[in-house]
Amino acid sequence: MLLRSLDDLFRDPLHFIIILCATVIALSIAITVHEFTHALIAYKLGDPTAKDYGRLSLNPKVHLDPFGTAMLFLVGLGWGKPVPVNIANFHRFRRQAMAFVSIGGPISNLITAAIFALPINLGLIPWRSPFNMSIFKDGTDLILPDLFGFIIFYNLVLAVFNLIPIAPLDGFKVALGVLPKGIAEAVAKSEPYGPAVLMIVVVLDFWLGIRILSSIIGPAIGFFGRIILLT
Repeated sequence: MLLRSLDDLFRDPLHFIIILCATVIALSIAITVHEFTHALIAYKLGDPTAKDYGRLSLNPKVHLDPFGTAMLFLVGLGWGKPVPVNIANFHRFRRQAMAFVSIGGPISNLITAAIFALPINLGLIPWRSPFNMSIFKDGTDLILPDLFGFIIFYNLVLAVFNLIPIAPLDGFKVALGVLPKGIAEAVAKSEPYGPAVLMIVVVLDFWLGIRILSSIIGPAIGFFGRIILLT
């Protein structure tokens, strides 16, 4: 996202700084809610590992992964610090329990986006798309709509992106939990290669303009956006 507004750094530094601040707030909310929910569900299912590591917290500091957060800042796709989970602490249906923990993060982001969309749907504030990058340019009365737009957008991005079934994203663990055991064991063998595959796709998408990833998650983001914004 910020790469697309770098021109403002020289043309309109104040505009760029304001976008940066809005992005920090939106990402802090989205990542914190996402990772906290992973930790909470794991704890409720009997695994105290995340709690022992201080991850059962709404403090953004304990959830921000430097590289994943940087990717979110730069290209709009990224992740938080993985929540430690000891699957051995799930007494029954361990694969399914892990899938439940994994899908909790994306679902929490969709719920958060819906909560911040409520004032817009009720007509209390207007909808302002973050793609316009117009935050504050039309007056201070639009500060709240612009900020809400960023928060909604980043929560949708984090939810949809993490549902892709490629390690280390949540969708991979969800897939392992719902697939038949034999197929899941075969798919699990691809886990070490997932990060490299994901990085290659991101590079092809944003730096070479091939847009493989955006063509997959773009429609999904739009779909969920239309649902929560009642459009």
